[in-house]
Amino acid sequence: MATFRGLAALALILTFSSCCYLTTPTSATPDSDGFLQCLLGNIPSGLIYTQGASNFTDVLASSVHNPRVYTGDMVRPLCIVTATDASHVQAAVRCGRAHGVRVRVRSGGHDYEGLSYRSLQQGDVFGVVDLAGIRAITVGSDAVWPLAPTAWVESGATLGELYYTVAKNNSEVAFPAGICPTIGVGGHFSGGGIGMLMRKFGLSIDNILDAKLVNADGDLVDRAAMGEDLFWAIRGGGGGNFGIVVSWKVSLVKVPSTVTAFNIVRTVDQGAIDVLTRWQEVGPTLPFDINMRVIIMGQQVTFQSLYLGKCSDVVPMLSNLFPELGMTGGDCLEMTWLQSVVFFNSWNPNAPVESLLSRGTSLSTFTKNKSDYVRRAIAKDDWNKIFPWFAMDGAGMIILEPHGGFIDTIPASATPYPHRSGVLYNIQYITFWPWGNDGSAATSWINNFYDFMGQYVCKNPRVAYVNYRDLDIGVNTVVNDVTTFDGGKVWGEKYFAGNFRRLAAVKAAVDPTDFFRSEQSIPPLVQ
Repeated sequence: MATFRGLAALALILTFSSCCYLTTPTSATPDSDGFLQCLLGNIPSGLIYTQGASNFTDVLASSVHNPRVYTGDMVRPLCIVTATDASHVQAAVRCGRAHGVRVRVRSGGHDYEGLSYRSLQQGDVFGVVDLAGIRAITVGSDAVWPLAPTAWVESGATLGELYYTVAKNNSEVAFPAGICPTIGVGGHFSGGGIGMLMRKFGLSIDNILDAKLVNADGDLVDRAAMGEDLFWAIRGGGGGNFGIVVSWKVSLVKVPSTVTAFNIVRTVDQGAIDVLTRWQEVGPTLPFDINMRVIIMGQQVTFQSLYLGKCSDVVPMLSNLFPELGMTGGDCLEMTWLQSVVFFNSWNPNAPVESLLSRGTSLSTFTKNKSDYVRRAIAKDDWNKIFPWFAMDGAGMIILEPHGGFIDTIPASATPYPHRSGVLYNIQYITFWPWGNDGSAATSWINNFYDFMGQYVCKNPRVAYVNYRDLDIGVNTVVNDVTTFDGGKVWGEKYFAGNFRRLAAVKAAVDPTDFFRSEQSIPPLVQ
């Protein structure tokens, strides 16, 4: 067995119990003192940080990557439980239920709106369960191809740690997930998991076999105990909605010993708009072994690609299928799959693979993100209208992630992630500004540009990706201490389309009193 553990992590106790759910509502008035005393009676005191602790702020900021949602008028948690064992998670949930204090959960801090560690409701009393200390990765070595090996990965592990561990165990083994290595797997898997391998192997959620979840009773259950409806919901229905997943069993995938990566840059003066217009038709229909995404910033377009094979094969392929790109052998960078992960994150082909193990954060750059999906290619004349936006004051960038390939073969109802067949690509809008800048130009740009792009993207409803969470598309309405279904539909159908109602039905079955709640949590569908 190959095992990775953080220094602070202890062994996860895999205790199973029956699946039954509390029907008694949390108390109307939170008992903060009782909650804290309950925690101290069941969890080592050194793992609990209250607001009065001298290092509370440091712990709260320890995995925050976006100071926009960390600074300012945010409602902070009553305490943070830095769990190192599943039993600590169970205790936090049970203490919360007993004393009317809800808990939120975070695994890596890449929460675009910070809902895993802050509230927008003044006076809200809640605790945070931080899973960064539950991060073991155990890779099975007994499987022989064509039988796929598997791994158990705990939710506080980062993608970088997962990639490094599986590839160091076997250089021809990988897992399909996102580009940024500091993302915690818990939140990433919960929302879907877009990445460079998705056209070949699907999203992260398409490769999850089992999970261990602390439910609304505080019981630790696996797939068999939680049932298939709940197992369906946690694979793409968004983090922190149905319970706290402490670990995931994933199916690993086979990659060649040599892959090819490249960045091809074209400016508008070099015909970038023509190439981009053609890419919309080619990118989603290329062979499954290649993923070519697009990054647009300023008057420059970068075509960033991973091919699961050698340069000698991909150059003639693209010369035939996408001659407009003008790729040559000089554009190729042959490397291992693990090296390609580092390259796509850092853009440095010489960066060491050990950099994937860094969990460092920075509060120097503020960001705001939005997302869209495109099913009909945008015409060249319309791209000519779009590009001046990237020359404006406060302009950010967009990333286009092609779909197609294996993603298209999976029905929209198979997982909560509905953006499957017929989707050409996802758009992520990003704007950023430095500490000390009020961000008014940047936020004005992204809001106005998003409104402008509405004419070219999916609409009725205009859809979005839950892992690029955006509170601008709607927040929950709470009546009698329970989130309303109709209020949740405003934003929920944009993330989940026709799957939203089923998610709400699962929520009603497993958490009818809405214990796991945030401003964009799935509401229980009360019949």
